[in-house]
Amino acid sequence: MEVVAVPKALQGLRRTVRRYLDAPCSDVQLCVTELVGNVIRHVGEGVGVRVRVARTDGGRIRVEVTDPEAQALPVLLPATDDAEVGRGLALIDAVTVRWGVEQGVEKTVWCELAEEE
Repeated sequence: MEVVAVPKALQGLRRTVRRYLDAPCSDVQLCVTELVGNVIRHVGEGVGVRVRVARTDGGRIRVEVTDPEAQALPVLLPATDDAEVGRGLALIDAVTVRWGVEQGVEKTVWCELAEEE
């Protein structure tokens, strides 16, 4: 789906993901909102993004968020104990099987999760 990356879109994205997967999916919802939230914080509010959630072979769910800024790459950094931001990729790293970035004209940050039981 195509969405405008603004904070008020995040709640609707969580609902859409839950309806699409028709199953418990809190970790998938977390990944979608963190990745779109990163676009808002690091690329800019109001940027158009493409969000894709799909079941793959092998019992995984793949989340992809594509934005137009290919040079703004995500970096996994340790957050300090009192930091109020900077934990998004650490959360994604903790709940996913793997994650990465595909660069081209656009950038796609993706992650794969095991289906929740």
